[in-house]
Amino acid sequence: MKAVKKKSNKFTRFWKQLGPGIITGASDDDPSGIATYSQAGAQFGLSTLWTALFTYPLMAAVQGMCARIGIVTSQGLTVTLKQHYSKTLLYTMLFFSFPAITLNIGADIQGMGAVANMLIPVIPIYTFCIVFTAILIFVIINYSYQKIANILKWLCLSLLLYMVVPFMVKQDWSLVIFNTFIPTFKFDKAFFSIIVALLGTTISPYLFFWQTTMEAEDIAHSKQKNIVYKVILSNMKTDVNIGMFLSNLVMFFIILTAGSVLFPAGITQIDTVDQAAKALEPLTGNFTYLIFALGVLGTGLLAIPVLVGSQSYMLAETFGWQAGLDNKFNQAKPFYVSIIISLLVGLSLNFFGISPIKALLYSAISYGLTAPIMIAIILHIANNKKIMKEHTNSMLSNTLGFITLILMTLAAIGLVYFLVTA
Repeated sequence: MKAVKKKSNKFTRFWKQLGPGIITGASDDDPSGIATYSQAGAQFGLSTLWTALFTYPLMAAVQGMCARIGIVTSQGLTVTLKQHYSKTLLYTMLFFSFPAITLNIGADIQGMGAVANMLIPVIPIYTFCIVFTAILIFVIINYSYQKIANILKWLCLSLLLYMVVPFMVKQDWSLVIFNTFIPTFKFDKAFFSIIVALLGTTISPYLFFWQTTMEAEDIAHSKQKNIVYKVILSNMKTDVNIGMFLSNLVMFFIILTAGSVLFPAGITQIDTVDQAAKALEPLTGNFTYLIFALGVLGTGLLAIPVLVGSQSYMLAETFGWQAGLDNKFNQAKPFYVSIIISLLVGLSLNFFGISPIKALLYSAISYGLTAPIMIAIILHIANNKKIMKEHTNSMLSNTLGFITLILMTLAAIGLVYFLVTA
C-alpha cells in the first residue's frame, strides 16, 4: 500500500512540475497542424518522418530560451521588446503576428466544427463553431489562471490518441525506423513546400510569446517563487523538454498514420483535418476514425486558448493594460474584450466564406516571414547580460538557436520564392 502511495505521490509531484512547457508543446499540434502532418504523410508516405526527430531539439532550444526569459525577467516577451528594442520592431511584429494568429484561430474553429459535424451530421458545422466559441469565451472569462492551466494540462492527454492509431494497422517497422533516422530529400517544389510547412507549423512565433508570458505568470502564482533560480530553471527545462517531445511525438505518429494508411491507398491530397479523418474511416474502420476525430476536438480546445491568449497578452503588454487570467472581467476589460474579439473574428471567417486552407496559407506566410526575425531577437535577448544577468545562453542553446535561425531563414526565402514563381 505504501509503495502504491509513494508512486502516486511521485506522479503528483511530476504532474505539478509540468505547466507552460507541456501546454505550449501540445498546443502546437492544433487542428491546422494535424492537417499539415496528415498532408505530409499522405503525399510523401514515410519520407518526412525524420522531420519530427530533427525539429525536436530546435523547438526545445528556442522555447527553452523563451521560458528562461520569462522566468528571469518576470514579464512577457512583448514587455522586454518594448523596454529594450525600438517601437518600430515591436509594432512590425504585432502587424505580422496578429493576422496570422487570427486566421489560425479561424481555421482551428472551422476544423473543429467540421469534425464534430462528421460525428453528429444532423447538427450543421456553423452551429458547432458557435458552440465551441461560446464555451471557450465562458471558460476563459470565468476561470482563474490555475484552473485554465489545469484544464489545458488534462487536454494534453487527448494527444495520446494519435499514438494508438498506427498500431491498429499493419506496419513495416524496419521501414519506419529507416525513415525516422535517415533523412530523405526530394528536390522538387512539392517536397520543399511541405518541409517549409512542417517547419512553420512546429516553430511558430505565437508560441514564443505564450511561453514567455506563461512562465512569468506561473512564477507569479507559484508557491516556490522564493526557491533559488537553479531549481526553477531545472524544473522549467524538464517541462519544456517533455512538452516539445510530446509535440514532436504526436507529429511523428500523425505522419506515420497518414503515410502508412492514406499514401498506399493513393489518397495523396489532404486539405483539411476532417478530410484526413474521413479518409481513414473506410480504410481502418470506425474506431480509428473516431479516435482521430476526438483528438482534433481535444487539440482544438487546447490550442485556441493559447492562440487568443498569446494575442491578447501581446496587446495588453504593448499598451500597458491590466492583464492576467486571474483578473475578473471588470479588472481587465480591454484584455478580455480583445480575447472575445479574437474569437469572434476567427469565428466570422466561417461566415465570410474564407476557406480553412486559405486561412492556413496566409497564416503560414506571416509566420514564415516573422519567425526568423523573432528567433534572432530571442537569441539576442537570451545572450544579453543586462537582461538575463548570469542566466544567458549556454553554447548548446546558442548552437541549436542559430541552426534554427538559419533553417527558418532559408524556409522564409523558399516560401517567398514559391509565392513569386507560383
